[in-house]
Amino acid sequence: MSPPDEELSLVHDCQYIEVVKQAGHTDGDFPLAASYGLGTEDNPAFPNMHEATSLIVGGTLQAVDMVMSGQVRNAVNLAGGLHHGFRGRASGFCVYNDCSVAIAYLRKKYNARVLYIDTDAHHGDGVQWAFYDDPNVLTLSLHETGKYLFPGTGNFTERGDGQGYGYSVNIPLEAFTEDDSFLETYENILPTIARGFKPDIILTQNGCDAHAFDPLTHLSVSMKVYQEIPRLAKKMAEELCGGRIVATGGGGYDIWRVVPRAWALVWSEFSGQLLDRKIKIPEEWLERYQEESPVPLMPTLFDPIDMFPPIPRREEITIKNKKTVEKALLYCPKG
Repeated sequence: MSPPDEELSLVHDCQYIEVVKQAGHTDGDFPLAASYGLGTEDNPAFPNMHEATSLIVGGTLQAVDMVMSGQVRNAVNLAGGLHHGFRGRASGFCVYNDCSVAIAYLRKKYNARVLYIDTDAHHGDGVQWAFYDDPNVLTLSLHETGKYLFPGTGNFTERGDGQGYGYSVNIPLEAFTEDDSFLETYENILPTIARGFKPDIILTQNGCDAHAFDPLTHLSVSMKVYQEIPRLAKKMAEELCGGRIVATGGGGYDIWRVVPRAWALVWSEFSGQLLDRKIKIPEEWLERYQEESPVPLMPTLFDPIDMFPPIPRREEITIKNKKTVEKALLYCPKG
């Protein structure tokens, strides 16, 4: 169910919402759209654009209500995670920012303290800037450094403003970061700030574009990471906020070898279905989709241990990531 404009406008400008509606119901050019980030290569206008993108927001809000009402302990909307959308501008494949709307909704309806965890390879800029001065929203983003990658933000010096200073936590990872360094970083930063912040609910963005196969990024993790990320987030929710956690999807541009497997792991963790390295992809699925895929499909849920050769700069990358965590911990809430 799509949310009413009143809920979208918790984050998005009313004028922007109207432009999105018009752009999705206009034949040919719509000159006004360009000034709102629409009609670009990243955000082309398409029929029924408002209806489709607001439905994604509605899914995340439904998940929030189900969790906060106690109907379920956790919920997943893999269509969500559109973290680049701004108040009055589309950006990075994102029209409406369901994560930002959900957080604003949680603040207004439930007066909840929200911990937002973003592990997409791209910085969660839209969410960060929406709550940059709010001490009741802590945004944590682990992403590839913006030196080489869109959107070019997310330095560890972006810490929040005013009363929100210290409540924006950024961990820009070195390009070619592998599993061990990524997970060490995640495990060192998340429990510390989560315990210091003491959230009422956790909202996660589970982009899977940090995988070594992804064509748009330069990180080098394997499928193992997409089991551990939701596992630790869920553990922190159980410890700190009665298990209340909502998970969304996010970026992922190898749609054949990565996205289906990564989000299967996210789903399995939140639904309590523990999967091991021996799990194979169903033969009927492989037979159905191999003829459509431009690359050989992976026959197993997890990547073989020796599939990716070690990065030559592994030690240097690991040391730099450790130093970034140390710097970030100087300024964020600590438990």
